[in-house]
Amino acid sequence: MSPAAVEVMELTVRFGDFTAVDRLSFAVERGEIFGFLGANGAGKTTAIRTLCGLLRPTHGSARVAGLGYEDGGRALKGRVGYMSQRFTLYDDLTVDENMSFAAGLRKLSPEVLARRTEELFEFIGLTAPRNTLVRHLAGGIKQELALAAAILHDPEILFLDEPTSGVSPVARIRFWKLIRNLTEKGKTVIVTTHYMDEAEQCGRIALMRSGRLIALDSPAELKERTFPEPLLELDAQGRDPDDFLNTLRRNPGVIDVQPYGSRHHVTVRSSSEEAVLSSVPAGMSLRRIPPSLEDVFLRLVEGKDR
Repeated sequence: MSPAAVEVMELTVRFGDFTAVDRLSFAVERGEIFGFLGANGAGKTTAIRTLCGLLRPTHGSARVAGLGYEDGGRALKGRVGYMSQRFTLYDDLTVDENMSFAAGLRKLSPEVLARRTEELFEFIGLTAPRNTLVRHLAGGIKQELALAAAILHDPEILFLDEPTSGVSPVARIRFWKLIRNLTEKGKTVIVTTHYMDEAEQCGRIALMRSGRLIALDSPAELKERTFPEPLLELDAQGRDPDDFLNTLRRNPGVIDVQPYGSRHHVTVRSSSEEAVLSSVPAGMSLRRIPPSLEDVFLRLVEGKDR
């Protein structure tokens, strides 16, 4: 068996003339939280569905839990869990009925279902009565229940496709605590997310753009490599910054100026930092800041379009 949980070599997935995933190559270590980050249409979901055995690659190969696609991906489906970005439970079934349905899909015995249900409901801290219809559960509890259903068969590797989309910030925090607890138990988690605070919790992040892998590293290394130059933040404090922004853009010591909410982020050459800082008009604030993952995303993923 491969020492890595997942090994991907030149993985390509095409739908007709459209290339959704273009020559992906990477490896995921056992017990790692590995994140996919990219805009809509970047190929994240297609990559995950392929690694789960739900799609066949057009070219290239992948080994997931030491298994490939020789049997059409049937064997690896028993070694992985998958939670899609769409809610995967049935609103008109109760909590227990949803778990029983998931057990039936995995051909689990009643004894295994009973034992795993007890373990998982304790794991997610479910307090709602088991005869509650799922439609009556809060969004965060629904997602936690969907997670329990996805790992009912005790998979080695768990694929989560935007698992916290549409739930409250408090529910997202709870859900990510469950993810960390899973990896502490030796599970490997591969997750896609649009939330930068969630991406920060991944051991490594793969940034995708137009089906291609454009960067892969830890959050800290991605920031350092993407922004070797000083990054400044301009706060106009309610004043019109246009004249000063135009001056900055003409300054040869300024590399880039980008809007960031009501503020602007300014990348400058190291040799010009002091001069740029001293040029700020009275009443405005300009200060050096550490780059965020959102800065990395805007530069690497959206920079070409901008």
